[in-house]
Amino acid sequence: MAGKKWMLIVWPAFMVAAALEMMVFAVLDPESLALLGEQVDWSRNTVYSVTFLIFWCMFMLCSAITLQLASPGTEVNRQLTHEQP
Repeated sequence: MAGKKWMLIVWPAFMVAAALEMMVFAVLDPESLALLGEQVDWSRNTVYSVTFLIFWCMFMLCSAITLQLASPGTEVNRQLTHEQP
């Protein structure tokens, strides 16, 4: 069951992060990015990779929160008290 929940979190987050990555970098040039007022001198691939990982982590957090909020209260309480079903 834990593997299924993990995939319910990771896979949708991956797909949305990939779509957002394409949309963001269709508009922005990675070589023109600035961080804290200074030009970032990372390669394009580094900017793409770091940005994708940030997007993916944020969407995984969003998916995990949604999955937790959609769980029935009895299941959440059972998880908190470590009871077996």
